[in-house]
Amino acid sequence: MAVETFPPRNFPNQSRRGASRRCHTIYAQLQREIVLGMLAPRSAMLELELAYRFEASQGTIREALLLLQEEGLVHRMPHRGTNVVDCRAEDAEELIRLRHDIECRGVRRAIRLHGSKLADPLRLQLRAMQKAAADGDEYLLSVHDRAFHAQLFDFADLPPVRPVLARCLVHAHRYKIMHPDQNRNLVETANRHQVIVDAVEAGDIERTVAALSLHITTIVDFGPNILGDNRDETA
Repeated sequence: MAVETFPPRNFPNQSRRGASRRCHTIYAQLQREIVLGMLAPRSAMLELELAYRFEASQGTIREALLLLQEEGLVHRMPHRGTNVVDCRAEDAEELIRLRHDIECRGVRRAIRLHGSKLADPLRLQLRAMQKAAADGDEYLLSVHDRAFHAQLFDFADLPPVRPVLARCLVHAHRYKIMHPDQNRNLVETANRHQVIVDAVEAGDIERTVAALSLHITTIVDFGPNILGDNRDETA
């Protein structure tokens, strides 16, 4: 991923809008490195080192780190610095359970509100996933995969819940990437979404919920039934 840079001498003259764009560029690059495991769990992230690396002000670095903190990808402690959060099965499992509940409830509301017209934007995201998979770009596949699910949930019109889902999505993808299945095929990963698109296009709520539920609970193999005795709660 290309990273936009500014010479250090330009820092005092950067506009707020320019600094914001710069912050998001750095945030996106750091998110990529954390999700792919290039920045190891529990590793320290020093503002001065990052400022030197990206040729950015410490204020801009701090903004980027705060965005990562909102996603739960880093842990910032006053006077003790910033560390990449761990990538544990316990966390991933709980977040997948939470994600299942949020998405399966949300898709019911989304289809009731908008019907089959949800399928067109989802199909565009699926094509983007398929292209990233064909190119062998696992991170870009993850980006479009997360966008697919976030966009589907957006139609439920529950904006306060969306940041919670976003955190669930990024951590599930991070765990899956950092604990790869030997049989993992990127093209198959992308194509797993087709059954969801087909169910949405048919306007069939129960079929969509079933497809989405199976999709979420088989992202990572945590045993025969990650939902335990709670499966009926979203049925």
